[in-house]
Amino acid sequence: MMTSLLLGQTLSFTGDPFLRPWEECVSHREFGGVLIEDGYITAIGDGTALRAANPAARVMDYGRDLILPGFVDAHMHYPQTGIIASWGKRLIDWLNTYTFPEEMRFADPAYARALADRTLDLALAHGTTTLCSFCTIHEGSADAFFEAAKARGMRVAAGRTCMDRDTAPEGLRDTARSAYDESARLIARWHGKGRASYAITPRFSPTSTEEQLEALGALWAENPTCLMQTHLSEQTDEIEWVRGLYPQARDYLDTYEAHGLLGPRGVYGHVIHLEPRERDRLAEVGAAAVHCPTSNTFIGSGLFDLMGLKRRGVTVGLATDTGGGSSFSMLRTMAATYEIAQIRGQAVHPVQLLWLATEGSARALHLGGVVGSLQAGAEADLVVLDLASTPVIAQRQERARDLWEAVFPTIMMGDDRAIRASWVAGRPVTRT
Repeated sequence: MMTSLLLGQTLSFTGDPFLRPWEECVSHREFGGVLIEDGYITAIGDGTALRAANPAARVMDYGRDLILPGFVDAHMHYPQTGIIASWGKRLIDWLNTYTFPEEMRFADPAYARALADRTLDLALAHGTTTLCSFCTIHEGSADAFFEAAKARGMRVAAGRTCMDRDTAPEGLRDTARSAYDESARLIARWHGKGRASYAITPRFSPTSTEEQLEALGALWAENPTCLMQTHLSEQTDEIEWVRGLYPQARDYLDTYEAHGLLGPRGVYGHVIHLEPRERDRLAEVGAAAVHCPTSNTFIGSGLFDLMGLKRRGVTVGLATDTGGGSSFSMLRTMAATYEIAQIRGQAVHPVQLLWLATEGSARALHLGGVVGSLQAGAEADLVVLDLASTPVIAQRQERARDLWEAVFPTIMMGDDRAIRASWVAGRPVTRT
């Protein structure tokens, strides 16, 4: 049995800081320790006491660095890694100009493997240990992603993207039948195997026919432990497009609901321009809305109503949405979350930002208590933050009067240089 003890400042959560006063939801130890055995956290507590009680443990002393649960990216597109930060257009133009031509390249299994490897290595370098990704319509693109994650021991969710409507280019169209059959094969091959979960993945209503949505709804009903991920109400012109394609629908969400694609394991990206009925239904069924702040500003989509959705009782996760999102860093994603909320007149506390990037996103993916948590019994996926990683951050951190003033500059200005180490399944996988 391999036992490791990480020493440093520790931060864990005892509740949702959007629903209770944040002071009641967080536990900080200035001289803390995290004990890991065979890939799981077995204890957290006082570092000195844990060291004395476990003299045979391999010790990693991170000093004043902050030990957190590994970041959880709840919505991203690994096939878009190569086109991240392409010159911005509106969503539909961006898809046609950059995304769809790039995704056609994933018919080549070697190309898919190379991009899967690159994406996961970039994620780990930025402290992200769990991702939920769209793949392409190619069955092999999903295999490549799951295989790359397995090689690194990472917990991931992903799914083959389904598009059968002629609004998608010919080289990226499937059929209702092939979408069902290939997704079913991937579920049998990967779902619940090791640290992999499958997400049934219609890209969004404008690129699927009602027949395909119906088939995928049936597949989800047959495999209810799978996630279902898609996009919802990202841009106003997208919503008008949906209205034209689905004139009978009450709203955008209804295009999914009418075909069995609304449920508690539904994960809906962006979710910016919602009707009151859509807010109510997301809350009622326990579905997750995923905030993608750098993407929403980069493509000009709009301002996510974080506080309003949380008040309504909607589960909210946080995501980079690479490559529409302009950074692999969940630190930058938290910073953008803060900035967007400020524009809406909402001040988000550092505790709330860190919770969204860890436990909040894990809950959105139905992985609460599995990852995203610094607690006994959770899988030992961790990130260690250097709170003085650059000269400008260090000089601000030196003036900090408490932990929150110390960590906030890293949230707002940090990048991969702030990642002292990433741990996956109890093993360090980046620099220590």
